[in-house]
Amino acid sequence: MAQRKKKAEWGERFRIRPGRACRLARLDPGGTPGMKKRGDAEEALGRMQRRLSDLQEVLYAGAEQALLVVIQAMDTGGKDGTIRHVFGPLNPQGVRVTSFKAPSGEELAHDYLWRIHAEAPRKGMIRIFNRSHYEDVLIARVHALAPKKEIERRYGQINAFEQYLSENGITILKFYLHISRKEQKKRLESRLARPDKHWKFDPGDLAERKRWDSYRRAYEKALSRCSTAWAPWHVIPADHKWYRNYAVARIVLETLQGMRLRYPAAPPDLDKVVVT
Repeated sequence: MAQRKKKAEWGERFRIRPGRACRLARLDPGGTPGMKKRGDAEEALGRMQRRLSDLQEVLYAGAEQALLVVIQAMDTGGKDGTIRHVFGPLNPQGVRVTSFKAPSGEELAHDYLWRIHAEAPRKGMIRIFNRSHYEDVLIARVHALAPKKEIERRYGQINAFEQYLSENGITILKFYLHISRKEQKKRLESRLARPDKHWKFDPGDLAERKRWDSYRRAYEKALSRCSTAWAPWHVIPADHKWYRNYAVARIVLETLQGMRLRYPAAPPDLDKVVVT
């Protein structure tokens, strides 16, 4: 009897296969594959959030595994919004968000992965990196903050570091939120036009926008060199915020379902306990 083929995971369409070159120009940031209507996506997101909440409880209770979610994007790419809409409804007791800024003097006194490892999730937790160790091959490359030879070595070091985490019970998901230059312009203009968004506007973003092509090349290199079987990169079309949230939530849900989570075994003789 012929063996049935395993059904492909929905998120595979966004995954950068190990060893394959990533060309962002070939990937449509405005696409919505598999979900055409905003209303349908938002309704599905609500259902997925409830299921994610259930699975998070099992992950936390079992305390055998952990999930690390890495989110990277160009400026205005939607990192904060993705975290708020996908993970916001979950129990904050089991979720932590770390935003990596410019390293402090203490952090600069150590190797560049030192501060990253310190924030890795403990068992039972979901940890989200809003920016990450990839800044050390992105902004460091664009602004020449380290010698080229050193940056080249970092791709292999990052892969080895992530493999180490994976082998020690941490499942890793990495998302690049892919927006167009046109959409970035629109979002920057929106921040200028709305007083309640002025706090989010940084004049430095305009200087970085001029380096769009340099950042795109740096991202392509990182996505190509560091998408592995144990820590895959997913390029998510992000011009439409509703689709971005739907796609990320669905991949996170698929991943948690595949982790075969379980509650811890009940204490012995629990059936004999009497509450008086």
